[in-house]
Amino acid sequence: MIYTKLTLVIFFTFFTSFFFNVKAQDEVKGVVADEIIARVDDYIVLRSELESTYLEILSRGERISGNTKCAVLKDLVTNKLLAAKAEIDSVIVEDGQVDQELNSRMALIINQIGSEEEIERYYNKTIAEFKKELFDDIKEQLVVRKMRQEILTEIEVSPEEVKDFYNSIPRDSLPYFSTQVKVSQIVKVPEIGQKQKDKTKEALLKIRERIKAGESFEILATLYSQDPGSAQNGGNLGFVGRGAFQPEFEAEVFKLKPGEVSMPVETEFGYHLIQLIERRGNLFNSRHILLQPEFSEDDTQMTIDFLDSLKDVAYSDSVTFEELAREHSDDKFTSSFGGYFTDAMGSENVLVEELDPVVFFTIDTMDVGQISVPFESRTDDGKLAYKLIFYKEKIPPHLGNLEADYQRFRNYSLNRKQSIELDIWFEDAKGEVFINIDPEYNLCEITN
Repeated sequence: MIYTKLTLVIFFTFFTSFFFNVKAQDEVKGVVADEIIARVDDYIVLRSELESTYLEILSRGERISGNTKCAVLKDLVTNKLLAAKAEIDSVIVEDGQVDQELNSRMALIINQIGSEEEIERYYNKTIAEFKKELFDDIKEQLVVRKMRQEILTEIEVSPEEVKDFYNSIPRDSLPYFSTQVKVSQIVKVPEIGQKQKDKTKEALLKIRERIKAGESFEILATLYSQDPGSAQNGGNLGFVGRGAFQPEFEAEVFKLKPGEVSMPVETEFGYHLIQLIERRGNLFNSRHILLQPEFSEDDTQMTIDFLDSLKDVAYSDSVTFEELAREHSDDKFTSSFGGYFTDAMGSENVLVEELDPVVFFTIDTMDVGQISVPFESRTDDGKLAYKLIFYKEKIPPHLGNLEADYQRFRNYSLNRKQSIELDIWFEDAKGEVFINIDPEYNLCEITN
């Protein structure tokens, strides 16, 4: 079979969002009495975790050799072992890094659901409870990822190994790929004009005067801050070290005395009022109020006009769309690939069903080789943006082959090699950590 156990882990743990994972677990809990089915030192695997992950795999149509549930459980136990060994080996992820990821995911979840109040109703949890659960989940994921990287960082595959892997697959077991497309994008977030910036700074200065007059910073942060990750916590950001936040933010923090409130500070996220709570060397605890300037019609029209000019340049053949994407796109991930979308395996040939629905419906009205008109969109963290889409190539449904699908088979081969290496590591590491699996799963032979 093509997919290995490691592929499963990569797909589920790192490419499935917490938002959908929690929903799946909640659905499973409705029909399965939850219980602990595995312990790895202080880490546990719940039955709901196994069932929701298993259902996720089935919904993706992934193929795993052998008993799928056993493979899923082995991966979950491996992740817990990685986390437990990270503690033993002092592999650390700073809370500041977790907070950054938490704020990013909170913004995404709020953008998906609508508001913090909707989150509370949807999950039947307070925002504080939800964030605590999300924080712990993210920290474990980041620790596991860091530990995994340390183990597998030097594992690579040569073109010859990829070829050998492909040739080892029985012809009747080769994957059949549905329609694939090669699509590139240029994303531009409108630049906010000075008038809107001044308006935002004035609003913050008024809030600052209220704080100086004796009003609570925390209450005002709850009322006015546009940072979804901290507003409901009175703007509190917790203890972090240098490098956790933007340089402009930290530069101001280290100028403040405890209790002092800054003037408005500009970062890529907007304008902040910052209050230093406590500083311990290079560690600091602060709270903030974030206000984000709104775009004017002139701001958005300038962005649309700029994208139209890039479209004209691309059609003139003087500069390629890919070069323009690298130079001008505000999407940091896709810009490094010439604007191209990639799938979870790193291939630029993306299955149409994996495309963002907006992109799919955009190219559905286009011919191959065309560039779209600029259209309104949103960044992953919910910011207003405008896009150009270049529909470069359409690959009809076909049986997998090295010529058209080299990157996919390379990643399949790499995943298999990494999976073997991780299995070796597991056998060596399991003797250092207490592991107990429910007897129900003895047939999986995870710890034998």
